[in-house]
Amino acid sequence: MRNLTKAFVVLLAAASVADAQTIAITGGRVYTVSGSTIENGTVVIRDGRITQVGQNVAIPADATRIDAGGKWVTPGLINSSTQLGLVEVGLESTTRDVSARGKDAIAAAFTAWAGFNPSSVLLTPARVEGVTTVLIAPSGGLVAGQAAVLDLVSGSLSDMMVRAPAAMVAQLEDKGSANLGARGEMVVKLRELLEDTRAYARRRVEFERAATRPFVASRLDLDAMIPVLDGRLPLVLEVNRSSEIEEALELASAFGIRIIIAGGAEAWMVADKLAAARVPVVTGAMNNIPQSFNSLGARQENAAILRRAGVDVILVGDSGTGDAETFNVRNVKQEAGNAVAYGMTWDDALRGVTLVPARVLGIADRYGSLEAGKVANVVVWSGDPFEFGTRAEHVIVRGREIATPSRQDLLEQRYRTLPPDYRRP
Repeated sequence: MRNLTKAFVVLLAAASVADAQTIAITGGRVYTVSGSTIENGTVVIRDGRITQVGQNVAIPADATRIDAGGKWVTPGLINSSTQLGLVEVGLESTTRDVSARGKDAIAAAFTAWAGFNPSSVLLTPARVEGVTTVLIAPSGGLVAGQAAVLDLVSGSLSDMMVRAPAAMVAQLEDKGSANLGARGEMVVKLRELLEDTRAYARRRVEFERAATRPFVASRLDLDAMIPVLDGRLPLVLEVNRSSEIEEALELASAFGIRIIIAGGAEAWMVADKLAAARVPVVTGAMNNIPQSFNSLGARQENAAILRRAGVDVILVGDSGTGDAETFNVRNVKQEAGNAVAYGMTWDDALRGVTLVPARVLGIADRYGSLEAGKVANVVVWSGDPFEFGTRAEHVIVRGREIATPSRQDLLEQRYRTLPPDYRRP
């Protein structure tokens, strides 16, 4: 048995060496994001990492060459608001693993990735269009739970994992989901949760002896909130109304926590305050129609106004239909293109789907730009990635080019040629 185990380990090691790729992407317009754009540039990849970026780079003899002449090369796109692998069929409850039933609408201990489906058919359509990294996040209640960052590689959840947890997710948007009667109650209850977390952290021994007052959340939820209170884990707050964004900023200041505003339809109204507090905003540029009274000030210039004020902007889908988080995660590139159309600079839009989310989610040491030493998530585009007709010609994730066809591709191939006996009605 010991010899068999040893042989198995040797086979695994041999397989990993065989799987390792050396790739040289040559002659492209290379958008490093963290630095200047390199014309006729080369990106060298070995063993899953970028080793060289520049002009006149020595190309290893064993490298597989990808000719990027006339093409654009960027980091893989990061979509920071998805439910990929958590929702397969939106109206079928058995395929939805995105919401937990926590005590009093608080589910801070809920880890969304525990129900992730690595075989979801929705992963490939996102990847083949240049999205290589995603944040999967829960929803519902007052505090929905914890989100994780994944790479869209083949394999198990552990193979895909980049960082977990990456953020705690909560909302000040839907009082019904939080089981509350008034919008103002949501901030009050969130404040109570933070105060109880602080008391619990200081008096844990007494809590175990049942010698403390009752707390608003369970022991596990309070434990999960401690990293938020300590500033080690950001709190993503879904909120759209400008007055409630101001409430969120006051709450963050009072408790010294790091927050990220998600949605932020009216964030442009308080852009100066968000910039002063150094609070990033996760938003989009496709929606100028209010979804409710909470977003009467929605406008497509939102991202551009925020960025001009100095706010770090992360671009995601904001259609309000749910498709952007599940079926159309790939549309984040169109979101960026529309942000440019409504006043955002092209460079800021690219940063909003690469380096800015990487920095905000705590993975910028490995992701978000084309630099030596970083994880080799790289896309070669036929042209401007934010133009509708542009294709992702080569998608490289962790140093391996992945060209797995999506379900849509397979259906197109199947029905491109009809059977000879097919008769039109």
